Amino acid sequence: MQLQSNKQAGFKAMESGYRAGYEQGLRDGACEAILRHVQPPAQSISDVRVLYVPQGFESIDQGIIEALRSFVRELHVADAKHMAEQAALLRPDCMLVLNGLHVFPSNHLDQVQAVRALGIRTVIWFADDPYVTGDTVRIAPHYDVVLTHELSTVNVYRELGCAQVHYMPLAVHPGWFAPKRVEAKYRSDVCFIGQAFWNRVEMFDAIASYLQGRRVFIAGGLWDRMSNYRLLKSFIRLGWLPVEESINYYNGARIVINLHRTTTAGMDNNNALNLDGRSINPRTYEISACGTLQLTDPREDLPLYYKPGFELETFTTAIELRDKIDYYLSHEEERRAIALRGLRRTLQDHTYASRVRQLAVALGWQ
Repeated sequence: MQLQSNKQAGFKAMESGYRAGYEQGLRDGACEAILRHVQPPAQSISDVRVLYVPQGFESIDQGIIEALRSFVRELHVADAKHMAEQAALLRPDCMLVLNGLHVFPSNHLDQVQAVRALGIRTVIWFADDPYVTGDTVRIAPHYDVVLTHELSTVNVYRELGCAQVHYMPLAVHPGWFAPKRVEAKYRSDVCFIGQAFWNRVEMFDAIASYLQGRRVFIAGGLWDRMSNYRLLKSFIRLGWLPVEESINYYNGARIVINLHRTTTAGMDNNNALNLDGRSINPRTYEISACGTLQLTDPREDLPLYYKPGFELETFTTAIELRDKIDYYLSHEEERRAIALRGLRRTLQDHTYASRVRQLAVALGWQ
């Protein structure tokens, strides 16, 4: 009897392994076909010299830098501590600053004024809106041009007297976020990577019992403040996760959840104006670029970039999230088809090469 039971368990394991390998092969082949088929359009070089000042958001900065290198005549990258010195030395046509927060020096705005005094056009691209409006409303008026990925802050900057304000969404660096085969240790049914802001804590507390029966991976800080932390503790990796590992976990997951952070003032952010979050985060593009099904809470501008139910999926409540996880884990072909369509859309329209073309139009480089 024991021998028969062991044989049955062995057959089940073989069947499961075969099925997983077959599904992986289908995904790999389909992703490769999309990557070969979707080619970036040919582009002419804009006759401008740009000084770029990174924020320290590794994947965003590198995506923008590589896109700019292929688009402008000359690109230089400067540390925020020395941007005025570098601008005076290089005399670029434009200084483009990402975000201007967190790691920027206390004399940041003095440096910007010094650059403007040289007749060099200064541009800032805010990537943390609307969560830090307590800081950005002070910074924005010091720049000639303000770019923001957040719809809710566009009019705020205009009302402050900023002469040029453009809604400029973020994107993905496809040289980093891309489909790849990963080791078994990165595989999961459900994955979430990000800080445990209170709205995320509430959502995962609500579905903790359900997730116990799945292969789950959660990473980020503060997850131990969940009420149901003990139920998911074995699935949680506390602390910061390097970008390269995030990419591996996105690729190894059958479903990746993307839940935007709360915008309520005082709740883990400095949204002094208490603005609503109306625009999608960069994680939306990054997950889809890995060819994985994404379940995301909707933002107002989401339909401008992806078709919900066709290129990714959405949820608004914990019950809906649980039900959609359940559905797509048992409907493999639908799950894979949506993920592949999301990958195709991302490569066609939402790389930093595409955004830099939009930026060039906004700034009159073309």
